[in-house]
Amino acid sequence: METRASNPPDLQPGPDGKLRSAWALADPLLLDYYDQEWGVPVRDEQGLFERLSLEGFQAGLSWLTVLRRRDRLRTAFHNFVPDKVVGMDEDEIEALLADPTMIRNRRKINAVVQNAAATIKLRDNAGLAELIWSYRPEQEFAPRTAAEVPSQSAESIALAKELKKRGFTFVGPTLIFAMMEAIGMVDTHIVGSYRRGISSK
Repeated sequence: METRASNPPDLQPGPDGKLRSAWALADPLLLDYYDQEWGVPVRDEQGLFERLSLEGFQAGLSWLTVLRRRDRLRTAFHNFVPDKVVGMDEDEIEALLADPTMIRNRRKINAVVQNAAATIKLRDNAGLAELIWSYRPEQEFAPRTAAEVPSQSAESIALAKELKKRGFTFVGPTLIFAMMEAIGMVDTHIVGSYRRGISSK
């Protein structure tokens, strides 16, 4: 009697039958993010500054909450152009804190402005993209379950420390590792996912 092979743990078929991490199927926004963005290499300053900022907003919240507010965050922070963000004054910040469509957290909002200044300062010494990508780990992750995906690494700890030294805030090692996953520096797609390997393309 023929036995149908079971799917790898923590992977589920999507509407098209392709295997994805189970979290990607919880909402259409997550599905689109998983299929189109998560793990795709990002190497430009603006793109990296945006992802670093969004990861900061996610702290204590779900990623779905951030995705639902992402367009609003982009508008609020001038499309995450550091040169425009750095000029935001207290009146703009207070207006954001009073806006119910925003993620209203003063520390997170102030961190974006402070990190914009730190990003600009880095241009005198290689730049944000070169700094971040210089911490790409040599080790290749190959998780077979969600439990095998680490929350941080030696590289994310070191990069977080370096970013803080360069004037960045709200950049702990767990947050930085999540960013590394999102921008394709590490591939933590579970083995068997149809998106595994996208980070090297």
